[in-house]
Amino acid sequence: MKQVPLIVVVGVCASGKTTLQTGLRGLGYNARSFAQEHSVSKTTWRRLEPDFLILLNCRFETVKARKRIGWGPERYQEQHGMLADARENADLIVETDSFTPEQLVAYVHNELQTRGLWPQKEVLP
Repeated sequence: MKQVPLIVVVGVCASGKTTLQTGLRGLGYNARSFAQEHSVSKTTWRRLEPDFLILLNCRFETVKARKRIGWGPERYQEQHGMLADARENADLIVETDSFTPEQLVAYVHNELQTRGLWPQKEVLP
């Protein structure tokens, strides 16, 4: 039996990782979000061995609007550094600033289908 492709979602804080993971799983994709930006290694995401890697990004101003944070632009830049390897290897990069949660899920769902990845018939838990 063929394994269901694993879609891994990484990105800066408040870029929509959990929202996208939840939405894709609700559609039947095997999706997992990973807080790579908080990792001690720039390549930790590789341990998950994803079949498809999505990197989400948004501007620092968007992070502040979406989430109460106690850190500044320097830490935001550090997050970009931690995500450099993921950015270089991402199958899809999405700037999420202008998306509502529903629009983000719909956009990525469409992109996945365009690239030949379809949800499973059963919705994953």
